Amino acid sequence: MHIVHTESSCGWGGQEIRILTEAAGMVTRGHEITLLCPAESQIFRAAPRYGLSAVALPIARKNLRGLLALRRWLAVHAQDIAIINTHSSTDTWLAALACQTMKNPPPLLRTRHVSSSVSKNVPTYWLYQKAVKHIVVTGEALREQLARDNRYVPTSMTSVPTGIDLDRYRPRTQSECRGALGLPDGKLIGILATLRSWKGHVYLFEAMAALLPSFPTLRLAVIGDGPNLARYQQRVVELGIAHAVDCFGRQENAEIWLGALDVFVLPSYGDEGISQALMQAMATGLPVITTPIGGLAEMVTNDQTGLLVPPRDSQALVLAISRLLEDTALRQRLADAGFHYAREKCSLEKMLDSMEAIFLRHARRQANA
Repeated sequence: MHIVHTESSCGWGGQEIRILTEAAGMVTRGHEITLLCPAESQIFRAAPRYGLSAVALPIARKNLRGLLALRRWLAVHAQDIAIINTHSSTDTWLAALACQTMKNPPPLLRTRHVSSSVSKNVPTYWLYQKAVKHIVVTGEALREQLARDNRYVPTSMTSVPTGIDLDRYRPRTQSECRGALGLPDGKLIGILATLRSWKGHVYLFEAMAALLPSFPTLRLAVIGDGPNLARYQQRVVELGIAHAVDCFGRQENAEIWLGALDVFVLPSYGDEGISQALMQAMATGLPVITTPIGGLAEMVTNDQTGLLVPPRDSQALVLAISRLLEDTALRQRLADAGFHYAREKCSLEKMLDSMEAIFLRHARRQANA
């Protein structure tokens, strides 16, 4: 099949990584992939690293220029396309409207990666239930949310959690990882996430401030970058914990950084599907702490595969982190259970199998097939 992905987002995070990883996996299975995205987007710059063909179009905003550019490109290539997979609101609207003006457009598939609410107005209902052939969500909780809150037909949606490379994300020797990164001994907790407000960094910083009197050598590794870096650095100084918090920025070798940690924390309070970072941490053999937001509770059963805390609750984070730091047996039990869950449920091949089946079910037969 020739599968076209559209992405209007110019940022970087789990959504963009999933698109690229999934698309690269489909290439290995013999499919042709084209990615349409803004020239200024990070996904456009990253595509060659994944061996993908990307075409720059001005689709970062909902405007006539982007609509006409996408319509012109589709007019030239439509007959060779089996299916279009859209990913964000802007590119979904542009693709849907462009296809409405075509005589025989390719079918649209919409992947929804986050748990934020969807408008309940008539145009949005048309977009999700009429313009697109099928909706893919990244967690069963997102599917239930759309069926309950928006009254979308349950059979029009399929949950396909993001898969990860289990050869890359696997248990490693902590001392070797720390040696490779130049990190000192001592207890180290960490978060791997784009620096966006809803990832809950601020609550983790507040928890650190409360933990340090009891654990004076504890350190926090903040891995990732994003729009809130300066504000977070200021907050760390205000809390008096700058000596115990290191912001390392985005790291390409995330598996080594995860291998260096003792505990992984993701205190998100919104916009979560199934977190790749959480899966990666579990597959690495780390005990994890997170919140029951979006699809996160599908992965973490409290006191079984990790610890769940209420969102926006720094005191709950203090108690959960303290439990893990003080109880070696609990850390190991949760780490083992999380590892086995990740190995069973979170493989890249499982995601590719599911997505390939959906593409085949909803794609049109191509002229050269």
